[in-house]
Amino acid sequence: MHWLLTASRRLKGLGILGLNQRNAEFILDRNPRSLFPLVDDKLRMRDLCNEIGVPTPRIFAELASQASLGRLEECLKRADFVVKPNRGSGGRGILVFTGRTENYFVRHNGERMRLAHLRQHLSDILSGMYSLGGRPDSALVQQRVHLHSAFASVAHKGIPDIRVILYRHQPAMAMLRLPTKASNGRANLHQGGIGAGIDLETGVTIHAVQCNRSIEIHPDTGHSLVDLSIPCWADVLDMACRVSEAVGLGYLGVDIVIDRAEGPMLLEANARPGLAIQVANNRGLLPRLEEIDACSASSEPGKKPRKQAPVSAAARRSA
Repeated sequence: MHWLLTASRRLKGLGILGLNQRNAEFILDRNPRSLFPLVDDKLRMRDLCNEIGVPTPRIFAELASQASLGRLEECLKRADFVVKPNRGSGGRGILVFTGRTENYFVRHNGERMRLAHLRQHLSDILSGMYSLGGRPDSALVQQRVHLHSAFASVAHKGIPDIRVILYRHQPAMAMLRLPTKASNGRANLHQGGIGAGIDLETGVTIHAVQCNRSIEIHPDTGHSLVDLSIPCWADVLDMACRVSEAVGLGYLGVDIVIDRAEGPMLLEANARPGLAIQVANNRGLLPRLEEIDACSASSEPGKKPRKQAPVSAAARRSA
């Protein structure tokens, strides 16, 4: 028991935000349960983004019942698209298609799938196999995002995304999530993807991990993961703040992709963002959250708290 208490004090001293503290002090206190259905529903988030002028991948079709699978061929006339659950989580159930032949749909990793197999996958989505709580769901046919040239050297057969944690609608921490061979082309850390911490002030990556181990070189491409500049960084932060304010949750994860032609687009929002972003940045979240709290407390009564300037990597090193 002594070692456990010692480890707990050490993590707290490093400013690490733990799961219990996140749930008790930030999600329960800052995130009204009544707003969870909004961020858990991709169609509702799409509608909200349209209202506030935030770009998001277009949805070509919604399949809401088993009977709707009868018109599947009509919904899949284009060569490239994404199929995903409307209320899925953790990237489960998502299939990305980059082309097609007479008999097959071609996935991002080169695998081929017949229409009958795709229909079965969509049936699984509708039954709730990939949804939160296992509840019946609907399936979406969505625009496929195309890889931005800035990420060509550090993405393996997939599209990176940017996770921004916002607290009181201010950016607290960010990371770039990169697909790898181990993750089968998905930008998912739990499946073997790479997380690269981003300096909020400059939009440059400062540290990277895969499977919770620090790395500097992408294992599949051989390119450096540090000092990578994120394109459109000011727009990414602005978009994240606008989404946070519109959603109304005080502690929120916002995921943004950067399309080659259309620029930053909201992918989804998360009312329960994970804590691996701290490992990717090689520092804890608590100091930044406390800084935002202090800024809000010192604001003049009746006035909106001013935006706190992000802490740069140089400033953190000199502290």
